[in-house]
Amino acid sequence: MTSQTTLDTTGPGDGASPSASDQVPASGLRGHPWLTLLTVAVGVMMVALDGTIVAIANPAIQADLKASFADVQWITNGYFLALAVALITAGKLGDRFGHRQTFLIGVVGFAAASGAIGLSSSIAAVVTFRVLQGLFGALLMPAALGLLRATFPAEKLNMAIGIWGMVIGASTAGGPILGGVLVEHVNWQSVFFINVPVGVLALVLGVLILLDHRAENAPRSFDLLGIALLSGAMFCLVWALIKAPTWGWGDGLTWTFILASLAGFALFALWETKVKEPLIPLALFRSLPLSAGVVLMVLMAIAFMGGLFFVTFYLQNVHGMSPIDAGLHLLPLTGMMIVGSPLAGVLITKLGPRIPLAGGMASVAIAMFGMSTLETDTGSAVMSLWFALLGLGLAPVMVGATEVIVGNAPMELSGVAGGLQQAAMQIGGSLGTAVLGAVMASKVDGDLAGNWKDAGLPPLTPAQLDQASEAVQVGVPPVAKGTPPEIVAKITDVAHDTFISGMSLASLVAAGVAAFAVLVALLTKRGVNAEAGAGVGHI
Repeated sequence: MTSQTTLDTTGPGDGASPSASDQVPASGLRGHPWLTLLTVAVGVMMVALDGTIVAIANPAIQADLKASFADVQWITNGYFLALAVALITAGKLGDRFGHRQTFLIGVVGFAAASGAIGLSSSIAAVVTFRVLQGLFGALLMPAALGLLRATFPAEKLNMAIGIWGMVIGASTAGGPILGGVLVEHVNWQSVFFINVPVGVLALVLGVLILLDHRAENAPRSFDLLGIALLSGAMFCLVWALIKAPTWGWGDGLTWTFILASLAGFALFALWETKVKEPLIPLALFRSLPLSAGVVLMVLMAIAFMGGLFFVTFYLQNVHGMSPIDAGLHLLPLTGMMIVGSPLAGVLITKLGPRIPLAGGMASVAIAMFGMSTLETDTGSAVMSLWFALLGLGLAPVMVGATEVIVGNAPMELSGVAGGLQQAAMQIGGSLGTAVLGAVMASKVDGDLAGNWKDAGLPPLTPAQLDQASEAVQVGVPPVAKGTPPEIVAKITDVAHDTFISGMSLASLVAAGVAAFAVLVALLTKRGVNAEAGAGVGHI
């Protein structure tokens, strides 16, 4: 079979039709839309999986490499920091040199860095290669969206993005389960080695199937100062969010980095109005639906990632589940995302994104409100109900917001738009974890002393109370060795009840964020440039 792919050669609002010379022929496997989707899904799966699978391996890495707790934190922080800072610049590289090339480089680099981590014998080497993983992952993610945008015709794009979102959701949620199995039955190195064969498969598929798509008016130069300003601003923002729980929200260092990030963003915006070929043309944000899509992605990630952060502690430290059991209890969430994402693609194609997005965020708000009612003895059936509703709400938002952002950007900026979508999600996740973590810490600090006293437990010194509060914030009873069983039971009850009160308040805040996102969703509409991608293909 043969197909023809039409590339966008117009800016926003230009109705000119592409000429025959702008069309890239494809034949056989190369450029096949559904095989392209399969290829990018394999690559994206590695990046999404690594976002959560490593958390299960951290204790084993810490014990094997004799690492400190701060060192182990950097295994996760270094990855997300590199990913968030580089995403938009990586998307621009795809727009300039072609998304096929950047995708393949990202796949090879990510798999090679993964193998290097598995061979590492020091924590410094692990953290260094995790940063490289993040940088190569940043190349891969926007390129995947750019390839889908260029390959699929408008009427099939939402379905493709739906399946793409399903892969991301399933990989993210399935990470703890797979990680637990590998660490328990093989070793921590296997968590990273598994990416090598997956990367080889993605590379082979990419070489055989992916078709190079480049818009005629793609950027020809690089805005180096813009890249430096944006990267610096993103670094300061994400760094402040990562360190705020340790430094404290009132600490001068936290606000120094936040103010530095604001200044960096302001200078970046000013410079973008002066340079001939800006990294992000600010005219892009004149599209209200695109801007609303970016904001919606941030709000969704705040509610989802921030709320889910405490659920893992709730399942493991309050209910006493193993990591594998906790992952299995989250299967209703994963399952509804897997089932709901392709269905959301069909629904959004028929109705447009506005109603599904608003309905999805309303479902997220209800689910987070329901999670605020969880108690220490809540059964699996009730938990599953709220987890399933959360997955059902997330599916149309992942699909619809992505289509709104990418579809409302001109073809020559599809990589930048993909970078914006991913960066919004990373920033939202970091913001949600930091802000909701501060809400949790404040509630626990405020309630613990009174609950401790009401239980008739021996009084604590201020230093002991601070230590106890840190443990209770993750659902762990602060029990010293040699404590009598009856006292252990009282301390456990106080710790769990106080943790539940903090998680409840954090979940209510997340529900409020999701409810506000419903209003933002009403500002979205179908991408006006979506038809600038593929023409008639192998559909």
